[in-house]
Amino acid sequence: MSSGKGGPRWTQTWLGGAPSAGVDLGEPGERIGFPESGSGAVASYPRRLVALFVDWGLSMLVASLLARSLGWNPAERSMWTLVIFAVQAWLLTAFIGVTIGKRLCGIHVTRLDGRPVGLGWALARTLLLVLIVPALIWDRDYRGLHDRASNTAVVNI
Repeated sequence: MSSGKGGPRWTQTWLGGAPSAGVDLGEPGERIGFPESGSGAVASYPRRLVALFVDWGLSMLVASLLARSLGWNPAERSMWTLVIFAVQAWLLTAFIGVTIGKRLCGIHVTRLDGRPVGLGWALARTLLLVLIVPALIWDRDYRGLHDRASNTAVVNI
């Protein structure tokens, strides 16, 4: 497997990523000053996904109850589910740093400078979140583009 010159082949380092090339990337959040584990450490993806599904499910429930009383068709109910999700994510993140799903999963949104997220940054974060794609592009600190744009990170409580 080695090239005969004492090291791995260049394809082995390229295919295996930075760690196989001997580059130490550190733990997620370490570069931006968060602890490796415990309270204040960057939240894992499974916890973030569960929180997202809880928030979306609650938004669907509210939209379904409103649809029943207001006579919305399925397309209107779907659109209002997105609106309800966005509004609750925006306002709860802006004022208390957690949505219902995040609270149940023991995680919260925090600004890197320690200040409250606030209405403006929470709005930017939420708009990018509902576009979906920015939230799917992460860095090695588990921050999506929506977090990077709003100078936030999702951490353990």
